[in-house]
Amino acid sequence: MSNPIENLNKIFDSRVRLGIMSALMVNESVNFNDLKELLVITDGNLASHLKALEENGAIKVQKGFIGRKTNTTYAVTRTGEKAFKGHLDALEKMIRGTK
Repeated sequence: MSNPIENLNKIFDSRVRLGIMSALMVNESVNFNDLKELLVITDGNLASHLKALEENGAIKVQKGFIGRKTNTTYAVTRTGEKAFKGHLDALEKMIRGTK
């Protein structure tokens, strides 16, 4: 039998990344400012976590404009969705195993 802790995905260790992924799993896409407001973090902190998730293929970035203002939105990739669900399953198994 495998150890559930080994099935946790290191990319989702951070509470900020858990928050980002949770928001993106239940929304088609979310823009930068909404994520920042939701997670109550600085621009720089959010940007570094988003970059890490993007580099790992968990999210995709869409840059566009609303009028003259830039609007950057984020969405979960299929790979990211599968990895995050696997991470949540591993957490659940770990929790159940400690009862």
